[in-house]
Amino acid sequence: MADTFDSLEARAPEQRERELMTRLPQLVARAKAAAGWSRILKDVNAADINSRAALATLPVTRKSELHTLQRQQAPFGGLNTTPVGQLARVYMSPGPIFDPEGRGADWWRFARPLHATGVRAGGLLQNCFAYHFTPAAFMVEGGAARIGCAVIPAGSGQTEMQVQAIHALRPDTYVGTPSFLKIIIEKAREMGLDISGIQRALVSAEALPESLRAWFAEHGVPRVLQAYASADIGCIAYETHSGDERDPGMVLDEDVLLEIVRPGSGDPVPPGEVGEVVVTVFNPDYPLIRFATGDLSAILTGVPPSPCGRTNTRIKGWLGRADQTTKVRGMFVHPSQVHDIARRHPQIVKARLVVSGQIAQEAMTLHCEVADPASASGADIVESIRKLTKLRGEVEFVAVGSLPNDGKVIADMRDYQ
Repeated sequence: MADTFDSLEARAPEQRERELMTRLPQLVARAKAAAGWSRILKDVNAADINSRAALATLPVTRKSELHTLQRQQAPFGGLNTTPVGQLARVYMSPGPIFDPEGRGADWWRFARPLHATGVRAGGLLQNCFAYHFTPAAFMVEGGAARIGCAVIPAGSGQTEMQVQAIHALRPDTYVGTPSFLKIIIEKAREMGLDISGIQRALVSAEALPESLRAWFAEHGVPRVLQAYASADIGCIAYETHSGDERDPGMVLDEDVLLEIVRPGSGDPVPPGEVGEVVVTVFNPDYPLIRFATGDLSAILTGVPPSPCGRTNTRIKGWLGRADQTTKVRGMFVHPSQVHDIARRHPQIVKARLVVSGQIAQEAMTLHCEVADPASASGADIVESIRKLTKLRGEVEFVAVGSLPNDGKVIADMRDYQ
């Protein structure tokens, strides 16, 4: 039986898409009232941005650009529509990168992943995300408050106290990184204290290998689900379960409009192809329009509707980093340059730059998917490589569909021995 957080999660996909597209022009108009977005979207008529095709014409703003934008206009690069003094909190992540939090309930949209994990009103969870400078702990606080669940504000570290609190207070849920949960379980065994009250966990901020998930089940935590979130965006997607079975992939949050684009470009890729996660977030205080996370993922295709009742798009989860910039013979080569080379030559369906050999003696080869590899000529492409990268490179033609579906635009295959 479906157990969704609210009716939005169970909307027909066509209804969800229609309602998101109705909200999109309003979001763009609100964003343009902020100085930073006004510059980025200066030639954009908000009323025209009412479809995915129209959205794809807008510029991509990259997470990697935030530091520069914020230095130009402190503290948020002019991307906030709510003045700083009217916010609830201001965070500082390494970089430094500053992130806002508004005063709305469940501002980070974390109630959905908590509910999917099994957190309910009247429960008690141990929040082991750090409360110092970064927002992860407060994401959990906001979601728990919306559900009506009490929180032990444990933070990170102090492992013995963590074990003592779990033993004495018997929270039913752990929230934090998977590695810290493992440390707590091992410390509890060492101390001889019972922490079996923890029956479920919502983890994030680190990879969760299936081997570790199995280890948790063997050590008394049968349900461990992941949330995909960031300090800029809040919740993007999260795992769900139906009965005792985990559903495939991660379901998108209801206030996130997702695109998967080819790294180095803003061009959406076909469903199922790995690319960079780009999100548009319906946040009234800090709207993000085509915000590139730098993470790789893919839309999950060919799966039946989930028995959990959630009908939104699912992604494969975190598949690596999209920023594949590398240095070749003292020169940086960027994914955007590979994209520009391919764009100059319409016969190229897909391109992948392979760097091989040894440091200082490396070779660059642009592998190009084309319709007829046998008759293709690469002389003009070689010239484009030289002009755009200032480096020599060769071309190799392959059949359409031959290149790996891993989101890599630049593959570093050098021998570092």
